Amino acid sequence: MTKNALPPVVDADTWQRQLDELRTREKAATRELDAIAAQRRRLPMVEMPDYTLEGEEGPVRLVDIFNGMSQLIVYNHMWFPGKEWQCPGCTGYTSQFTRLEFLDNYDARFVIVIQGPIDEALAYKQRVGNKMTWYSTANSPFGTDVGAPPGEGFAVNVFLRDGDTVYRTWHTNGRGTEQLSHTFALIDLLPYGRQEEWQDSPDGWPQSPTYSRWSSSEDIAAHYG
Repeated sequence: MTKNALPPVVDADTWQRQLDELRTREKAATRELDAIAAQRRRLPMVEMPDYTLEGEEGPVRLVDIFNGMSQLIVYNHMWFPGKEWQCPGCTGYTSQFTRLEFLDNYDARFVIVIQGPIDEALAYKQRVGNKMTWYSTANSPFGTDVGAPPGEGFAVNVFLRDGDTVYRTWHTNGRGTEQLSHTFALIDLLPYGRQEEWQDSPDGWPQSPTYSRWSSSEDIAAHYG
């Protein structure tokens, strides 16, 4: 870092004026997100088959993963069977969610579904100190059918239950999952942002290769496991 990696210093009135200009864009983005959420609430849905996954206590039907709730968010965790350390992005992302009881007030639940064997999953969950509930789709086509096939990427899927019938209502992957995370929101507030090379930053700002500042799975285990 050099002295050039600093924002310019201005008087308070100039700072407030430029903040107000930015605030106009921030408010517009908030209203656009509200409109997107309104469109999401109007999406149609598709009926799902009666999948059977694996949980801590053995086979469990998809409808029973709702645990009596009507709404379900699933994080489909990238998984490579037999590996001691799994995807650091998925490991770090899901480590954030240590308090999910607030979803009870919305008749909803948030769980992890992994692509590998349940015994490996539960051992890994303990190793990294994850607080969520985990299920496996290793013996089911569920992961493949919702955009997270074995050995491939991660995804977020949302489901709605009506009696014993489950419907898929929403899906995203890649950077679409960022909206569910508080980490990027906090980091993006910082003057230097994520400090990744792809970002539009002023000359002289600290920048590193993408993902290089992310915690490794081993780091997460050391912190929380």
